[in-house]
Amino acid sequence: MNYEDVPTHVQVLGEAKVDSPVACRSIRDNCGRDFVSDAQRALIDVDCNSLVEIVRQGKTPPSFELAGPRRKIYFDPSKLRCALVTCGGLCPGLNGIIRSITLELYYGYGVRNIYGIRHGLQGFIPRYGHDIINLTPEVVTNIIRKGGSFLGSSRGPQDIDEIIDCLERMNIGALFMIGGDGTLMAASRITERVNEQRLKISVIGIPKTIDNDIYMVSRSFGFDTAVDLATQAIRAAHNEAAGYPNGIGLIKLMGRYSGFIASTAALAQQDVNFVLIPEIDFDLEGPGGLLAALEKRLESRKHAVIVVAEGAGQKFFKTDQSETDASGNIRLKDIGMFLKEATIAHFKSKGIDISLKYIDPSYIIRSLPANSNDHVFCNFLGRDAVHAAMAGKTNILIGHWNNHFVHIPLSASAGKRKKVAHDGMLWRGVLESTGQGTLKNSD
Repeated sequence: MNYEDVPTHVQVLGEAKVDSPVACRSIRDNCGRDFVSDAQRALIDVDCNSLVEIVRQGKTPPSFELAGPRRKIYFDPSKLRCALVTCGGLCPGLNGIIRSITLELYYGYGVRNIYGIRHGLQGFIPRYGHDIINLTPEVVTNIIRKGGSFLGSSRGPQDIDEIIDCLERMNIGALFMIGGDGTLMAASRITERVNEQRLKISVIGIPKTIDNDIYMVSRSFGFDTAVDLATQAIRAAHNEAAGYPNGIGLIKLMGRYSGFIASTAALAQQDVNFVLIPEIDFDLEGPGGLLAALEKRLESRKHAVIVVAEGAGQKFFKTDQSETDASGNIRLKDIGMFLKEATIAHFKSKGIDISLKYIDPSYIIRSLPANSNDHVFCNFLGRDAVHAAMAGKTNILIGHWNNHFVHIPLSASAGKRKKVAHDGMLWRGVLESTGQGTLKNSD
């Protein structure tokens, strides 16, 4: 990939002139905390050969601005009003993000006007009648023990002008939008309209996708929890399969367009024999297809475990491109039930008795509280989002790249998608672990 084309410039509302009030937490700087300057960067591409070539050409290697507290901030905390909104599907860690943003605003900067917008972008639109929530430390202290979103969520676009009108009526200076690709695109459009009207509103995105498919973001919150819980489902499926003659455990996991959960969970619990993901084509019938390989597996080992991502194998259906959900995503056909029925029919036609157990833990996984690793990750994401907004940054998301939290322009990520690479380490590990081969018939 050519990282030289990735946007890296961070938009600001104006010059930061206010001394930061962040609490004293270290022996450095007489006032306390280690501050980050805009000059501190994280390289986008750390490949030595690429760096050498860029330097040889006299260019500056592309890099992202490091996230973190600035010595000077743009907003006066005593006068600032902030709003938080969670959008799209549920994901472990949403409440952790809400909590960390609220606590950093309140204790770190002394902001007292923090509003939670109910039920996603609907909360900005008067006709829905959703109340707002005044967020304080007392309100958010224990919400990380619960799954889902404390603020609620919704899907689907809303009128940008009505959202801007609401922000102006509430006199909001910083808007934190927590959501996936659709939300980040909405954040980008809101920023465009804010710029057109020359409003001083900071718009900060916090990328949320359990599928870990946000472009230019190496890790998203909730993914670690999803893999952890998916691994438990795989373990259960393996126990079921191994307990019966010709036992088959079939697990459908999340992953509309990217198979990161299925691939990573299969490596975490190496009892999986076949992994099917959207990025890698496979055949069902024929000597090189899945069913033939499954038959050979049962002949040799008497049991098998299959993990399929929800977006895999859509070529087996006649998909109507006009059928979309509220978020504008094409409605996927149920590959899990399709594989279950096809597998049962295949072995029945051959007179082979099988015992197939089908498990779909998707809604359980996305609705449960985050695990400890995701709690820590959410804490950093939320607090760095606050630091960015207070410094007057806007039109960015807080991302994790090359082991650093960084400011990523929304234009670098919104509307794009990260996928499992055919020749990458993750998929290579899956092939080595499962030994499944290509699952394709010869052309």
